[in-house]
Amino acid sequence: MATRRLPPLRALEAFVRIVRAGTARAAADELGLSPSALSRRIGTLETFVGKRLFTRARQAMSLTDEGQAFYEAINPHLDALARAVESQSENASLLRLHLGVLPLFGSQRLFPRLGELRLSHPLLHIDIDTGPHLEDRVGDTLDAAIILSRGPGPGLHAVRLDHNMVRAIGNRAVAEAIGSEPDRAALSRQTFLVHNELPESFAAWTAEIGLPDLEPAAIDHFDSGQLMLEAAAQGLGIAIMHDDHVRRAADDRLAQIFPVEVESPYSYWFVCKPTALEERPVRIFHDWLAGAGL
Repeated sequence: MATRRLPPLRALEAFVRIVRAGTARAAADELGLSPSALSRRIGTLETFVGKRLFTRARQAMSLTDEGQAFYEAINPHLDALARAVESQSENASLLRLHLGVLPLFGSQRLFPRLGELRLSHPLLHIDIDTGPHLEDRVGDTLDAAIILSRGPGPGLHAVRLDHNMVRAIGNRAVAEAIGSEPDRAALSRQTFLVHNELPESFAAWTAEIGLPDLEPAAIDHFDSGQLMLEAAAQGLGIAIMHDDHVRRAADDRLAQIFPVEVESPYSYWFVCKPTALEERPVRIFHDWLAGAGL
């Protein structure tokens, strides 16, 4: 019986990294390759399969229809191969990841999907840290973190996880009392709730409603988005929140203040030190997160 030729595995890895990272540049950075070296690996794979997997234009690479079909065909098998190798590695010892996560992201987006990761990688266990200053502790007490930021600082490998809109949310009685049009007098009597990680969101929202110099009765600061939503639901103030947080909360007690939303200056990011991607727990979580669509 003839032995089948294995595909060029490094070229296959480069192909998958481009698809999951979203750009050839990001994939090259992850693999520590130059753009030309990455392109050569893709060329080797295209020669092996006899198909054009990417179109190339102005140093950008986009999947062709055949490339998309190829990825969908091989991806489940690559995950199965990774699990098989993992189960036979390091005498089946546990893999541990120290991950920083903001509580609301954890409860709304991460924890509902972690079961999928556990099924794929049963040896990976995650220590969760919801303490302050997550970004500053990456590479020290944390292997990686999911942060809310205008943009991570230099020296970190960063993957942007979303784009958000800012909304003002209060309980239904507060929303009805304020009315449907911005009124300086009514708003100046209100307390606003602002997350410590989103200090500029209030200014962005007031500028959008045409009252950039609004001075409310008070601004209360929170370090927990979950508690902010509950405080708003209890009538303790108007929460300045991301639309995704509100949608996922699905709390019937809450209503939007005015049909107004503005692009948030902040996004969720996955961050780690570039060298941490060489560690199996970080790499496993990074690759899963990139494909999970949280």
